[in-house]
Amino acid sequence: MAKTKSKPAKSKPSTKSIAAPIATAPTAPNIDIGISTGDRKKIADGLSRFLADSYTLYLKTHNFHWNVTGAMFNSLHTMFETQYTEQWGALDEVAERIRALGFNAPGSYREFVGLTSIAEEPGLTDSADWREMVRQLTVGNEAVCRTARKVLKVADDAGDDPSVDLLTQRLQIHEKYAWMLRSLLQ
Repeated sequence: MAKTKSKPAKSKPSTKSIAAPIATAPTAPNIDIGISTGDRKKIADGLSRFLADSYTLYLKTHNFHWNVTGAMFNSLHTMFETQYTEQWGALDEVAERIRALGFNAPGSYREFVGLTSIAEEPGLTDSADWREMVRQLTVGNEAVCRTARKVLKVADDAGDDPSVDLLTQRLQIHEKYAWMLRSLLQ
């Protein structure tokens, strides 16, 4: 019988591993901007309603820009575009203020529908007469103003100057838009 030479045994890798220390990410500090959590929540809730009204008005204004017809087409098409473009930029400012207060901003149609005070009206899916479009946008701008005033009071009572400033600026713009639109119907 021939003898077979045995091969030297290969060493097996060690199953014992040295775990690297797990670095823990630092946690974010609690928000301490001089406004209580309860007040920040009230302001953020109000700003969420304001954002929903503003977004609904933006959509309505953009829709009417696309669908306006009649003798006032050129001037209204341009006016609506100017207004919805300005409104679009303002939406981001409102959402970012909600985030700065420590809360998530609403961002879905479902959330906006549940929060807005602006009702869907006839003429949003049908081609409405330009006068009806202007009437609806006047009413919509006034609704945004009413919501802004409610939130402004809460923010002012809490000493939230950045929210007061933001809402004051938005009030000035929406009051101007309501006046400009209303003047077309007089």
